[in-house]
Amino acid sequence: MAFPILTAQEAAEFIKNGDNIGFSGFTAAGTPKVITEALAAKAEREHAEGRPFKVNVFTGASTSDHVDGALARANAINMRTPYQSCADTRKRLNAHEAHYFDLHLSELAQKLRYGTFGDIDVTIIEAARVSDDGEILLGYGLGMTPTVAHMAKKIIVEVNEAIPVEIEGLHDIYMPLDPPYRREIPIYKPSDRIGSTLLKVDPSKIIGIVKTNLKDCVHGFSPLDDVTKQIGANVCDFLIGELRRGAIPASVLPLQSGVGNIANAVLFGLGASNEVPAFDMYTEVVQDAVVDLMEQGKCRFASTCSLTFSDAKMEEVIKNMDFFRDKFIIRPGEISNSPEIVRRLGVITMNTALEADIFGNVNSTHVVGTKMMNGIGGSGDFTRNAYISIFSCPSVAKGGLISTIVPMVSHLDHSEHSVDVLITDQGVADLRGKDPLQRAETIITNCVNPEYKELLWDYLHMSKGGQTPHTLKAALGFHTTFAEEGDMRKTDWAKFA
Repeated sequence: MAFPILTAQEAAEFIKNGDNIGFSGFTAAGTPKVITEALAAKAEREHAEGRPFKVNVFTGASTSDHVDGALARANAINMRTPYQSCADTRKRLNAHEAHYFDLHLSELAQKLRYGTFGDIDVTIIEAARVSDDGEILLGYGLGMTPTVAHMAKKIIVEVNEAIPVEIEGLHDIYMPLDPPYRREIPIYKPSDRIGSTLLKVDPSKIIGIVKTNLKDCVHGFSPLDDVTKQIGANVCDFLIGELRRGAIPASVLPLQSGVGNIANAVLFGLGASNEVPAFDMYTEVVQDAVVDLMEQGKCRFASTCSLTFSDAKMEEVIKNMDFFRDKFIIRPGEISNSPEIVRRLGVITMNTALEADIFGNVNSTHVVGTKMMNGIGGSGDFTRNAYISIFSCPSVAKGGLISTIVPMVSHLDHSEHSVDVLITDQGVADLRGKDPLQRAETIITNCVNPEYKELLWDYLHMSKGGQTPHTLKAALGFHTTFAEEGDMRKTDWAKFA
């Protein structure tokens, strides 16, 4: 059947106030670009005429300014999950102008299929191509597209001519059965293919096609600074040490790496080391550094949910698709982040923290305990099931006004039970096999900035005992002092005695 060709404005008219909207993609990769801009404009018109207009947004992960940015600025988001990274969305949800609940990325698809959050009224999918019988060649990010396409009452496809059809073959689309019928997911090494390369949907659901020609506009990362380089070097030194003593098999286990400059620094460091053999990745996002490592022969293969490359790096990959075709596979988020697979493959995980406390608990989402930054994303999926779980962060923030190592985290995302190793620019704290007091001593000695060491030793020595030696009146003293004085270094423990 031939599908109607719609303008973005015509497509937006199919979406009503209160609708649950499912979106394709994962990060900016694979997310729609023009229908959401038209939807934001519609919301502004409705608001101007005194009518309510907000929708509920279900995504694979973060999106782009075309989705989160446009809808947030138009105040068109009623509810949002599971992960976002847009400043405009952050402002809305921290002001409670949009409802936001944070969720592990691997969980949302199953919860949707079981009806936890209601029906999916409309799903908007970016694609390179769609056939008359409903076979869709998706873009660079998969997310939870199979689930929201399966559930949708209506589907609108953005056919983006900027996505070359030569990417066909990179996707591995697989949707597991739900409990109690689920079987094991048959992935035994990162390169195993278990699904189909095209997404098959009921063609009767597709109400139209909107044509676009827009790139993802992912920006490259800024040059690494000395702190980031040092963190990367410390992570590499730790992993090389584990290889030397046989704690990591000589063939190296699959790696997972979070997003950002620190992640890139670690990958570049591993690539530069003669002691680290070629490795595979089982992760949720691959960035520019992975392309360079593949060209060097250092990274053999990457299983991912998204190719989040800068536009320049993406062009390089497309031009050399014959080389890269058998080195990437793009999976749905519930597969790329599957706790079962992460545990079975023995993935070594590397993620970033906003702050950690001296006992090994990690806050990865909330600034000073109250303001949401981005969300937990997939870090919990990987961390809790890792062969070795590593968290890293600079030892200080805001020019030293904030210590990222504190007596007690102001918000808890990853508990001491999930965190094996903590690494800052100051050094490495291996927390495995240590009780709370030993962890505190190791973290203060190895990871804390010199400007905060004495303060944290003093805090630890304040304790009157207990298996975890906290002083509850003083536990958030760093945060209280920052709120009052703007500088954690001014903390006076006597005020909290």
